[in-house]
Amino acid sequence: MGMSTLTRKQREVRQRELMLLDVARKILIEQGYAGLTMDRVAEATEYSKWTVYQHFATKEDLVAALLIQSTEHRLELFTKARTFRGRPRERLCALGVADELFTLKHPHSFRSEQIIKMADLENRASPARRETMERQDDCISGWIRETAEEAAAAGDLALPRSLTPGDLTFSLLAMVLGSHSLRVNHGRMLEGLLSAEPLIALRSSVHVLLDGYGWKPLLSEWDYDATYRRIYGETFADEPAIRAIESLRR
Repeated sequence: MGMSTLTRKQREVRQRELMLLDVARKILIEQGYAGLTMDRVAEATEYSKWTVYQHFATKEDLVAALLIQSTEHRLELFTKARTFRGRPRERLCALGVADELFTLKHPHSFRSEQIIKMADLENRASPARRETMERQDDCISGWIRETAEEAAAAGDLALPRSLTPGDLTFSLLAMVLGSHSLRVNHGRMLEGLLSAEPLIALRSSVHVLLDGYGWKPLLSEWDYDATYRRIYGETFADEPAIRAIESLRR
């Protein structure tokens, strides 16, 4: 439900909740999971702890809401990426650009995700928020797997019998999420190690992985620079952060 369809009272409640989430995310990043408490959220705002509890039943419920908000930002970009028209591997490139945009547009969201994922929320967030988190995760992995399945159906991808599109999806997610974690949490480790900026190095590594799976067209057979230019112009032209991604190649 968008803000424009809410009553004035509902808008006020929603705006207050967004403000509480912003404050909580700042505390989480600065003081870690243990440092985030309902008391500190209340102290950092004009509201009482009772008001905070009106929005979030427990600290875990608050943290789950932070993760849901972060994933919503990612899904918005992924949804735009799915409008791109091209061969399946090109459409996977568009999903990759969406992921790059997320890390640039919402750096605090990504950092807080890293902290939140270390916490066990499975049995402590509210059932409604647990269901939302599961649905969001299924969307992201499902869209990647669906693209691989479409590539197989089109004859662009012929996996050996021992591998499935789900296995390929796992490989991609492990590479992407692991690379982002290294970039955010272990930046010094990467100094002097990479021949390109980390996001571009990751993009190149993904293409090497896809070539290894035999996902056509191979990097040597296709002008993927032209594909990326199309993605920038046709799908994400209204995203200011796309300029930063374009500049990384220069």
